This record gives sequence, C-alpha cells and structure tokens, in this order.
Amino acid sequence: MLRPVCWVGCLLAALPITVPALGDDPSASKTLPPLQVYILAGQSNMEGHAKVETIDYMSDDPQAKSLLQRMRDEGGSFRECDRVWISYLTGRGDANGEGLGKLTTGYGSRPDPSEDGGKIGPEFTFGLTLEDNTDAPVLLIKTAWGGKSLFYDFRPPSAGVYPRTENDIERDRNHEQDSGKYYRLMMTHVKSVLSDLDRVVPAYQEDQGYELAGFVWFQGWNDVVNRDVYPRLPADAEQNRFAKYSQWMADFIRDVRSDLSDVDSSAAELPFVIGVMGVDGENPSPDHQQFRDAMAAPAKMEAFRGNVVAVPTGPYWDQRLGAIATQFAAVQQKSFQLRTKQPGHENQDGSMTPEQQADFMKEFERELISEEELALWNRGASNAGYHYLGCGKTMAQIGEAFALAMLELQGSSGESSN
Repeated sequence: MLRPVCWVGCLLAALPITVPALGDDPSASKTLPPLQVYILAGQSNMEGHAKVETIDYMSDDPQAKSLLQRMRDEGGSFRECDRVWISYLTGRGDANGEGLGKLTTGYGSRPDPSEDGGKIGPEFTFGLTLEDNTDAPVLLIKTAWGGKSLFYDFRPPSAGVYPRTENDIERDRNHEQDSGKYYRLMMTHVKSVLSDLDRVVPAYQEDQGYELAGFVWFQGWNDVVNRDVYPRLPADAEQNRFAKYSQWMADFIRDVRSDLSDVDSSAAELPFVIGVMGVDGENPSPDHQQFRDAMAAPAKMEAFRGNVVAVPTGPYWDQRLGAIATQFAAVQQKSFQLRTKQPGHENQDGSMTPEQQADFMKEFERELISEEELALWNRGASNAGYHYLGCGKTMAQIGEAFALAMLELQGSSGESSN
C-alpha cells in the first residue's frame, strides 16, 4: 500500500536511536523511531457499541469493501495489529478498570474493562489506518465512559467549577466536587501510562522515547439533549443555543495541551481531531444541526488554525438501517398507544386483551417491516440510534476518517515547520 510521504516524515521527525538488527551482523543497525502516542476520549460512541458480528455488513457496500479487507488478516480473521497497542480505561460508576494489549476488535464498550466486550468503536480502524500509513510503533490511550457530558463530567479546569442549576439541586445531581471528574480521570490515566510504557508496550525501550502525536474527541449526546444548561431560545434568535459548548471545547483543547506539556513540551500544539456528532446522518433536526455547528466551531478559531480539525460523522450514518429504525420506532409507538388506550387508536376503549394486542402488533410489524428489511437490520445493526445503530460499518468508517484527518493535520504541521 502506498503511504503519503509527508505523513510518514512528520511522524518520524524526532531523533531516533539505533539498535542492532536481529539476525544481522552486530555492526549493522536499524532505526527505531519513537513511540507515537494518541489519546482517544469521549462518551459512549467513543466507547463503541457496534457488535463485531455487524462488521460483515460492510461487504454490501462497494465503497466499504476495501476497508473491510484491511480489517482482516490473510486467514480471514480480524487483524491483530503488529505495531499498535492500546490501554483502555473505562467502567460503570466508580468501578473503573483497564483493558490493554495489541489492538484488535473487542476494545469497544466493555461491561468488564479487562475483558473483550465483543464490540468496536472508532479505535480499531483508527489504529489500523495508522499502522498501514506509518512505520512507527503506536500506542492508543483510550478513556471513555457512557453518558458523560462536556459541561460537567469532562468539564475543563479553566472553565471553573460547574455552577449547579435549580434543577440540579432539586434532583440532587451534578455535585460540585465531581465537576470535571472524568477530565481528571482521563489525565491521570494518560500520565500513568506514559510513566510506565513497557507495561503496556512490552517492546518499548526507554531510550527509544515517545511523542504525543494526537488527540481525538468523540462525544456530544449528553450535551445536545440537555435543556437546562443549554436552554431553548426564541424561534427568531440568531445565536446558537449551544454556544457555550464551543467555548468549553476550546477550553478543553487548551487545558489538555497545557496539562500534557509537563510530559511532552511539544504538546502545546498537539494535533486535535473533534468528531462531530452525526446521528441521523444528513437529515439532522434543527437542534442537532446547531449542536454540530457548535462542536465544529473551535476548529475555525485562528488560535487553532492548522492543528485542530472537525470531522463530520454524519456521512457515515447508514441510511438504509436508519430508515428501518424509523419503522421500528413506529412499531414501539403503536404498542404504547394500545397499552395506554390512546384516543383515536385501536384500543381506545380498552377492549383488547393482552393476547389480542400482541397478535395485533405482530401483524402491524409484519406489514410495516418486510422480511428483507428485518434480515438487513439483523446483519447491520445492534444498538439504538444514539449509538449510530450499533453498526460496525459506521464505526469502522468513522475510525478511518479520524485517522486520515489526523495524518493530514500532521502532514500540514510538518510542511509549515519546514
């Protein structure tokens, strides 16, 4: 596979060391480049809820077939990377743990952080794409938890302590002491891994050194659905109701770079990819479009020119599966209408027994969703819409897009510094 020279040159720019080549004359030597470290952070879609069984659905799409082929080894199994390792901090509640090893499938959402969860997020093809386009060893440090916000959970230090709202106080939630808790967990884990690299990357040599090569942020759902922190504005308002997200995202980038400068002086311009939420694809609601705009806004700031990029993920939403999901939603709505005896619907008088309702729903679903559509759904989807339908094809394409954007950032940075 041809590799863009500017990307490789950028990644190998640091001073290498020389070590004897195994099996060669001891006087011969080979170059061992520094370990390239990428940080991946966010909430449930950075975790990844696409079951591995859905990946083969990619074979239906001619444009995705080449990526699917790169995801498999010569024997047809999913690849285990030769030069990419991962440390993954995740968990439920306060029960956090680490999964680590050579990158392969199974590093998506994990009920037990130390065990293969049978899912992928963007990390799998992100790492594969780096391996296929660079010569350096790579470490991914991934920190992701479901249901986490930027305004509170990942709140950057420079934004100050989260000011609780009346709703927060009434519902006894979002306590001040936990403001930014997951930002701190992320940073603590990154620095812990960097202080003991051969624990995660057994082949790592201390004299080899490492470089912080990039940061990927993929998050958003818990902010876009919040009307307390981001109240609705009048219909004729010109401002974006999610403008604070843009401000906090910019704070986040600056704080991450500042906090990592004590372990790598070059972190002041750490390449940063923002994965822009793309649920519902090319047809987002007005609120979702505003949120996408707010997410992408920091990449347009002059201060971040050339080292921050926003990557839309809407183009990777699967339209066929999305249409079927809409039909399933109609089935669920009809079931609710029957159970609750909604006026104007078939059981408004409450005369239908549970058995009759079940029979009615079977026929209703059969007429609405064909056997072909059901088979398609079972092959390609494994979760809800806010998790990109748990579609392996979608997560794979998103991971590749993040990696290509990162490599392009690094290439641009390398060109500008020459």
